[in-house]
Amino acid sequence: PIAGLEVALTDLQSSRNNVRHHTEEITVDHLLVRRGQAFNLTLYFRNRGFQPGLDNIIFVVETGPLPDLALGTRAVFSLARHHSPSPWIAWLETNGATSTEVSLCAPPTAAVGRYLLKIHIDSFQGSVTAYQLGEFILLFNPWCPEDAVYLDSEPQRQEYVMNDYGFIYQGSKNWIRPCPWNYGQFEEKIIDICLKLLDKSLHFQTDPATDCALRGSPVYVSRVVCAMINSNDDNGVLNGNWSENYTDGANPAEWTGSVAILQQWYATGCQPVRYGQCWVFAAVMCTVMRCLGIPTRVITNFDSGHDTDGNLIIDEYYDNTGRILGNKKKDTIWNFHVWNECWMARKDLPPGYGGWQVLDATPQEMSNGVYCCGPASVRAIKEGEVDLNYDTPFVFSMVNADCMSWLVQGGKEQKLHQDTSSVGNFISTKSIQSDERDDITENYKYEEGSLQERQVFLKALQKLKAGRFHSSRRGAELQPSRPTPLSRDSPRSLHTPSLRPSDVVQVSLKFKLLDPPNMGQDICFVLLALNVSSQFKDLKVNLSAQSLLHDGSPLSPFWQDTAFITLSPKEAKTYPCKISYSQYSQYLSTDKLIRISALGEEKSSPEKILVNKIITLSYPSITINVLGAAVVNQPLSIQVIFSNPLSEQVEDCVLTVEGSGLFKKQQKVLLGVLKPQHQASIILETVPFKSGQRQIQANMRSNKFKDIKGYRNVYVDFAL
Repeated sequence: PIAGLEVALTDLQSSRNNVRHHTEEITVDHLLVRRGQAFNLTLYFRNRGFQPGLDNIIFVVETGPLPDLALGTRAVFSLARHHSPSPWIAWLETNGATSTEVSLCAPPTAAVGRYLLKIHIDSFQGSVTAYQLGEFILLFNPWCPEDAVYLDSEPQRQEYVMNDYGFIYQGSKNWIRPCPWNYGQFEEKIIDICLKLLDKSLHFQTDPATDCALRGSPVYVSRVVCAMINSNDDNGVLNGNWSENYTDGANPAEWTGSVAILQQWYATGCQPVRYGQCWVFAAVMCTVMRCLGIPTRVITNFDSGHDTDGNLIIDEYYDNTGRILGNKKKDTIWNFHVWNECWMARKDLPPGYGGWQVLDATPQEMSNGVYCCGPASVRAIKEGEVDLNYDTPFVFSMVNADCMSWLVQGGKEQKLHQDTSSVGNFISTKSIQSDERDDITENYKYEEGSLQERQVFLKALQKLKAGRFHSSRRGAELQPSRPTPLSRDSPRSLHTPSLRPSDVVQVSLKFKLLDPPNMGQDICFVLLALNVSSQFKDLKVNLSAQSLLHDGSPLSPFWQDTAFITLSPKEAKTYPCKISYSQYSQYLSTDKLIRISALGEEKSSPEKILVNKIITLSYPSITINVLGAAVVNQPLSIQVIFSNPLSEQVEDCVLTVEGSGLFKKQQKVLLGVLKPQHQASIILETVPFKSGQRQIQANMRSNKFKDIKGYRNVYVDFAL
């Protein structure tokens, strides 16, 4: 009689499979594969070879704590030739005397996560033996045309899935600066941390069986991850902090990568890391999504609206000195705001709204009862389809709300002007396989000033007025609220703004910088006044300067001046201004933003003229030099040159350096005291452990500044 078939050993072919599935950057020691694509394994038998006519090998895959055939978190499928009802399939590749190689393939809709692989061998005599072959991790597959995250461009897949570094754009629309970032999605334990993050979500804690079954949907997974990046509802990854007080954590400006943040969250039993702001939330989400296989990029929107009452109007209030005031509504224009775009099909929406989707992990407003935002179709935003899921009205307002300026005087509010083009500028992301910046504003809206842009705005406003929502952002708050009686044409109402041409401007004001605004130096600028009328004009202009946080929150003014300017017909004059370093240094926020404002009035007219400009102070960057050729597993010396740009001594200087594939962990060097305008350098030694294009990121902080940054791209060759 022929004995039952016994398995002696299984080779999951991790190294070979992982290379074919583009996961070898994560590991070659454990099996990580992508859905919709076959992977191979070899079964070695103890007593004889596999005989297809006599033996039936049945595979079982299970994921989650409660695997279920009906939910798709358990699958049973046979190597036999007859049709299997399971969407998972297996087939014979080669059959030897004592070993058999088989191919397995998960359906392109399978839930992602950690799987257990088992087999049952049913021999012809009726004997059944069961074996546990091991574990593997299943990821989304942007290389598979049937996967909802399929991206048909290899350069885009390399950039938005495989690239582990990039740039996040900060500053202001007048001074856009790239901030280098180490995404590090393939670094040690990051995949385990990403899966732990899914298991820590409120959805999993409430109903783990259903949660695991839904992990085949990138729409669902992206919403879960978005909520878990912030910690407002759960033990998410990051605590947000916009207070300027970071004594019990890290200043958000100091971070240079996601790896240290995710590893700290994991190592402390999933306690939220202190602290993050919008670019940190977006960068960490980019790491998690790319690790899971969903194409993702980081987006910066300059002059980003935060409309708290859903009427597509951002209200800004000024006093008679031109100083911007806080307001009870908490409408603000963020100097810049950062979110993510993730690429996926949207079968839950009408055709044509798949592709890039906005996801915003910064906790601003609630969506279905938790702090997350999206996925919102970028095309839906451009077309004003604010009734499509998820959170499209909120995202629309960030890029295309109108701005209403009000003068607050004697308890009354006077409308200054309504600006239809100030919100949503220079929407930026890193270029594909390049260090350049891509401007993608046209993806979000039609050209400002065009008829199409106004038509889309009015369409969106009408949809909001009608209250036709399929998403439930902020629950009842999404419904149009009753107008608050501030004035006859209160911006809180949902009345369509007038599109009549504005009155002809007779006097204009404009700020112009005379020199680049460098940290530690005086800020020199002029106010340009132009009289385009044929009459004399006597102006009184109140000027002020105040620091801003990047979310638009104003700090107290630290400089004021008053100018009296007489203009002849058609005359232009300049009024020189200077803000010394000693005047602004103690009032400056981490964001290094100063808003200068001027509020002018004519003696003979009640009309007011408001002009403002945001100045971003710049630091000299860190210089990084690679000394010699970079080769895998060979020592490498790196020189870091840094300086104190201030004319005063700075203390508590700390340099941090990191880079995926170059450093096993973030390097921290205590530098102590730096003398005024002193330059210094250090040499760091490392041993690169991954080949290919890499990036070094560096940051220096002190008691006077927090984020002097630098980067250097390095190509690492294979060992000879």
